[in-house]
Amino acid sequence: MFRNILVPTDGSAMSRRAVKRAMQLAKEQKARVTGLWVGPVWQPTLYAYDQSVPAGFISPRQFAASIRKIAARRLGAVRKAAAAAGVQCKTVSVQGPFPHLEIITAARRNRCDLIVMASHGRRGISRLLLGSETGMVLAHATVPVMVCR
Repeated sequence: MFRNILVPTDGSAMSRRAVKRAMQLAKEQKARVTGLWVGPVWQPTLYAYDQSVPAGFISPRQFAASIRKIAARRLGAVRKAAAAAGVQCKTVSVQGPFPHLEIITAARRNRCDLIVMASHGRRGISRLLLGSETGMVLAHATVPVMVCR
């Protein structure tokens, strides 16, 4: 039924459960998995060229190195889970300001026919303030989406 399953991960416990479920499903369906991690884009602060640079400021080069390390760790966990399940796996990391758009784009580019992702179950004001990437993927994806809680 499914040939290529996209599994976005952010490294959280909920996301790890979704990765595990995607591996089980891929094994049952004899499908492959595409692991995806979406990182933030570097943004300069307003004071980047001022003497009062915030203590937390990092250069674009430092930011890129940090992003590569995080992506390697998150996607390494996906590859490890795939190897343990005996499932063929490819991983992709991208950066973008809107993770849901990157997830939908990755599903299309990689010809995925299912997206398996976690829902963090935010409610009320925290959902309003933080948004719901899962909800946005559900609303705009053109392939089926399996949400794991």
